[in-house]
Amino acid sequence: MRIFCAAAGLFVAVSFCQAQTKSGISLSQGIMAGEVGEESVILQARLTGGGADGLGGMAGVGRFEVSKSEDFEDVVRSEWLEARESCDHIVKACIKGLQRDTEYWYRLRFGADKSDVSVSEVGRFETLGGADAAEPVSFAVVAGMNYNKFHSSERVSGEDKRLGYPGLEAIRSAGPDFFVGTGDNVYFDHPRKPAAKTLEEMRGKYHEQFSQERYKRLFREVPTYWEKDDHDFRYNDCDLTGDRLPSVEDGIYSFREQLPVVCPGDEDAVTYRTYRVTKDLQIWLVEGRDYRSPNDMEDGPGKTLWGAVQLEWLKDTLLASDATFKVLISPTPMIGPDDAYKKDNHCNTGGFRYERDEFFAWLSENGFDSGNFAIVCGDRHWQYHSVDPSGFEEFSCGALVDANSRVGRLPGDKRSTDPEGEIEQPYCMTEPSGGFLLVSVLPSLNETAVKLGFKFYDEKKNVLYEHCKVSQ
Repeated sequence: MRIFCAAAGLFVAVSFCQAQTKSGISLSQGIMAGEVGEESVILQARLTGGGADGLGGMAGVGRFEVSKSEDFEDVVRSEWLEARESCDHIVKACIKGLQRDTEYWYRLRFGADKSDVSVSEVGRFETLGGADAAEPVSFAVVAGMNYNKFHSSERVSGEDKRLGYPGLEAIRSAGPDFFVGTGDNVYFDHPRKPAAKTLEEMRGKYHEQFSQERYKRLFREVPTYWEKDDHDFRYNDCDLTGDRLPSVEDGIYSFREQLPVVCPGDEDAVTYRTYRVTKDLQIWLVEGRDYRSPNDMEDGPGKTLWGAVQLEWLKDTLLASDATFKVLISPTPMIGPDDAYKKDNHCNTGGFRYERDEFFAWLSENGFDSGNFAIVCGDRHWQYHSVDPSGFEEFSCGALVDANSRVGRLPGDKRSTDPEGEIEQPYCMTEPSGGFLLVSVLPSLNETAVKLGFKFYDEKKNVLYEHCKVSQ
């Protein structure tokens, strides 16, 4: 069993940086903050500088510093953490004991040893306000970050080739409070020859992805939450069966290693979780790969995408929440429509529809059909807003990368999962376009109504569609 090579400390922090130590150590992938809660955050960095491209890992040490002032007048320091080859030279820490609804500034001291250190640029994050905070909040949702399709596209050149995905700059200028990557954050199976099969090759996909300058700029300002899907687990439409590489073990491990999702050292931590963002918003992030039944198993009561334990947790936490709006963020669609040939998700015929239908029935029985519940999904390479015959709504963020987008399946299409046209679809993009979804909550001044907004953008930040739900 692999051991996560990082330590936890109280009040520690990280940031982005182009600084370099005397020994040539740098932070070519920047620094990332994740899983911001009311009193905690996970922070990480990877020490780099080796190899011809400078993305190779370098052994060394790092110590995080955090402060409630940008000038670090009052700073708390973590212990020194070791960046080792066995954990891909990543230093990571779970920070607890923070003050809720508070802005923090953070940075990293790093080097070959304590006598040869540089200081990163300064980043920021703001802890969640929780149930007592009646304040506006917004977050960006993305999927389909296909590095190979972007950099091999003839349409990409010049500044975009150098800086990376234009959609990231559009997100940064929109100023969300946080960022959600719903999965397919990297593509292990693109290009197909050679596809990543070993842990080292899988790590390399993350290295090239997050070394792009626009990622580093964005994540210096915006904290993150992550889910995984098929392409950043193993390969397209994969489940837990078969000997094809990457292995299930490496797929689960690499996600936990490469992204700030679970506290380092906590091997029992699950990757499904919920956050009470404000009085009016609670989000759920679910795990769609680790517990699923085989895709080709006959659909019915014994087939599950989420697993019995996660499903029970999901129901229990939904019932316990008194947030005005409840948003389920799923790596895969639940309503669609999708391509008819697939058996990978909750809306696929022969896929996992039985579990979906049972869950929707449970939601209705427990009063979640009032309009204050919504589903946001990734996976599909086109943006849409769909309404199931049950009344539940789904918003697909589409693909972040323009070269990875496509036109989707419409209700009534015989090649779709809704050949009879039972789904109502107020919006589906008509031309392939990369982009993102911005979800926002705006409390009313008189506290009689709250608005939940969904705004679809292309990668140049042009608004393609928007919809607003008013609390019932």
